[in-house]
Amino acid sequence: MCPGLSCGLLGCSWLHRTSGHVLFHSDSAQVPELAQDGDFVIGGIFSFRTGQDYTLISALALVSGLENEISNENCTKIKTIQAILGHSGSRPTIAFAQVVGRFHIPVISHFATCACLSNRKEFPTFFRTIPSDFYQSRALAKLVKHFGWTWIGAIAVDNEYGLSGIATFIQAAQEHGVCTEYSESFSSSGPPETLQRIVEVVKRATSKVIVAFMSHREIKLLAQELYSQNITGLQWVGSDAWITDHSLTDSSGHSILLGSLGFTVSKAKILGLEEHLRGLHPAQFPTRRRPCSGSESLQNDTSPFTDVTELRFTNNVYKSVYVVAHALDNLMKCEKGEGPFSEGSCADPNCVEWVCVCLFVHVLQAPVSVCTQRCLPGTHKVLQKGKPVCCFDCVPCPPGEISNSTNSIHCIKCPNLFWSNQERDACIPKSIEFLAHKELLGTLLVLFSLLGVFLTTFMFLIFYCHKETPIVRANNSELSFLLLFSLTLCFLCSLTFIGRPSGWSCMLRHTAFGITFVLCISCVLGKTMVVLMAFRATLPGSNMLKWFGPAQQRLCVVAFTFVQVLICILWLTISPPYPFENMEYYNDRIILECALGSALGFWAVLGYIGLLAMFCFILAFLARKLPNNFNEAKFITFSMLIFCAVWVTFIPAYVSSPGKFLVAVEIFAILASSYGLLFCIFLPKCFIILFRPELNTKKHIIGKT
Repeated sequence: MCPGLSCGLLGCSWLHRTSGHVLFHSDSAQVPELAQDGDFVIGGIFSFRTGQDYTLISALALVSGLENEISNENCTKIKTIQAILGHSGSRPTIAFAQVVGRFHIPVISHFATCACLSNRKEFPTFFRTIPSDFYQSRALAKLVKHFGWTWIGAIAVDNEYGLSGIATFIQAAQEHGVCTEYSESFSSSGPPETLQRIVEVVKRATSKVIVAFMSHREIKLLAQELYSQNITGLQWVGSDAWITDHSLTDSSGHSILLGSLGFTVSKAKILGLEEHLRGLHPAQFPTRRRPCSGSESLQNDTSPFTDVTELRFTNNVYKSVYVVAHALDNLMKCEKGEGPFSEGSCADPNCVEWVCVCLFVHVLQAPVSVCTQRCLPGTHKVLQKGKPVCCFDCVPCPPGEISNSTNSIHCIKCPNLFWSNQERDACIPKSIEFLAHKELLGTLLVLFSLLGVFLTTFMFLIFYCHKETPIVRANNSELSFLLLFSLTLCFLCSLTFIGRPSGWSCMLRHTAFGITFVLCISCVLGKTMVVLMAFRATLPGSNMLKWFGPAQQRLCVVAFTFVQVLICILWLTISPPYPFENMEYYNDRIILECALGSALGFWAVLGYIGLLAMFCFILAFLARKLPNNFNEAKFITFSMLIFCAVWVTFIPAYVSSPGKFLVAVEIFAILASSYGLLFCIFLPKCFIILFRPELNTKKHIIGKT
């Protein structure tokens, strides 16, 4: 039975769309049975010269029914073509598919991959058994990204296949963060100058990966020219039109293409094909060539004719033929409710079966092709002006910010109590800084404090051992011993400023400092008043000394000191000093210091000390010209001058010093003023006691006028 249906074979890839004129089915298991039933005829196998014009002529011949039909003995009529299988190239297919589409005749190609053929308006009846270049181009973009190549060159054949494929690739590559340094195109039939210009572009380029979307003819010309100019070290990524073309191995520049990557149609096994090929016998095909003996056999033949291990595009042709067979069979036999699909339905134009089209493996060593090397953690990307996004500078993160991943766009700011490490790739807790005993500055201040205690104690012992000598008795020994004791406390109170601040140490350091210094100044003030009273007592008819005896001196010291104690109690009661984490001085560390609590309390303590010191200085200054036997006032004047100078310079230094240096300035002021009082008042007397005992007599002290 001959139903009057036939299809032409021009050449042949994946059927992914259906037509309202012919129904398609992807299962080919029943095809051999269908063929045996004789329900369809494959006819019109043409042999034609290559070229767009000849392809169009052949297609029109099929459409008009002028082909030489190959049929069995039951089919002798020339019938209208119902489907055309072919062509293998995109450019020829574009030429005739538009024309054939006007007649609503399906065209099924096994290798025409141009994405432009998917346009339903221009090619309404075109189908294929191979994915379009839209998918291949996007797959190539992912392949390039997989190997970390973000800086590539692109070269295409100058036709619809190449330009469309490379345009889709570039767009997909941009979506994956891959930049194109250059994009060029040429044709094997174009002028040689174009090829030379492209070679120069490749030579000057910095990218090491080239994506080539072209046929084997163009890639062969390009590889030969690059080989002749010794341009090597390139990684090629190719389209399926040339990536598996065996003819390239015969070209002179094939070594340039070694290691090329790309996608191709997966291998397939066609059941029964090898047995069929090996079972062929010359007697089945009589020819005019040399006669056969009849004993020839292909069973043990190893020629390419019987090799079925690399069935790639052959399988696409196979699918093209049998999908038409199924479509015609289903079209003729399908009745509603009895179709081959679920619930007996007929073919649905929207059925699509998706299968794996490719697999690729990771190479051990891949070349590097980037515009800019990756930005390591601790840096972030800054785009270069006027260049693609793949060209950037790696700028270190600012202090206090980090980036902990490669190729970071932004840096992350560290939390409040953290700071960036030196590498700027991690946030670490801020270091806590205070004046510690172990550091050099703290150790030196401790040594000077202890030295002051030692010298004060030494002078105290000298005075005590010589307390009955005239020079000790003449300088009011009771106030002298009390002054030495208060100086010892002044040296010791400086130690409270060193170490980690705590609630108790913050309250102790300021109050102890304030009280001991007032005690010290009160003793000096008492000694000064004694000098003045003693001079007035030597005048005729004066009895002032009896009004400022030892009891009055002690009461004066206690009264002055009590005022300071009262100020400190009020300060500690209202708003005492407390430990405070200061993060304003430095960004990278925390200064642990003692906050004043009430600034008024601190300046009241300091101001009261200054007031007593100024009063003492004035009295000593007034008594500086007394007779030599009362020259104590000169030493007191000089000591008060040093004391006031130290504390006047202390105020601006205290206000402007940051962190632990503020504490060091305060300790320095305490030690400097304490040493000044100790040396000015007691050192000259100790010198006389130890080294000039002849001057330590009552006659010498009283005798001078």
